[in-house]
Amino acid sequence: MKVLIACTNHQTYPTKTGKTGLWLSELTHFYEKMAGRRVLMDFVSPLGGEIPIDERSLDFKDECNAKYWEDAVFRNKLSNSLTPSQVQSEDYRLIYFTGGHGALWDLTENSELQEITAKIYERNGMVSAVCHGVCGLLNVRLSDGSWLISDKYLTGFSNIEETLMRFVSEVPFYLEDKLKERGAHYTKAMIPFVEYIEMDERLITGQNPNSARKVASKALEELFEK
Repeated sequence: MKVLIACTNHQTYPTKTGKTGLWLSELTHFYEKMAGRRVLMDFVSPLGGEIPIDERSLDFKDECNAKYWEDAVFRNKLSNSLTPSQVQSEDYRLIYFTGGHGALWDLTENSELQEITAKIYERNGMVSAVCHGVCGLLNVRLSDGSWLISDKYLTGFSNIEETLMRFVSEVPFYLEDKLKERGAHYTKAMIPFVEYIEMDERLITGQNPNSARKVASKALEELFEK
């Protein structure tokens, strides 16, 4: 049982001086759940190598973040992620797209990751994503030419959450709007930033960072118990 975890390499905003990148808990919370079931995990990013961490997500009061930040194996994976060309899609039962604002710039348009995602899905594998990482699914086409997410129920970082984060002027697009434009049935929690996931057949998505654990739990349920 192997899982492929896709992360961003992008770390700059158009005007803000702070650094973006991966939102750490969206990886650690998922990783911990999978590790608990001894699932093997590989990290991939558009450019390979170092995966930058959004400086605002370095919350070490979060015990899971603190645990894996001190874990040598985990940190080595963060520093040495695979490139898409190094990935054999048939090795994986599931792909998971992590978020952080950086994902909006490089996961959205990466054709190699899109092809890997389509192949995993069409081999009866599972596709999952959380928060801004759901942007990695926007341009995935299946072999019949249809969009993966068209007519699918899913979630992702909402417009109201983006507004409350006060990064509207920096992001290239609103994820919620783009998902709807692609023909997805977008759903969200009534209250911003609470845990919320959506599932449609072999597609599992989480709305925000607080949803990463639940995405992992649902994926494990589907992989091991059904």
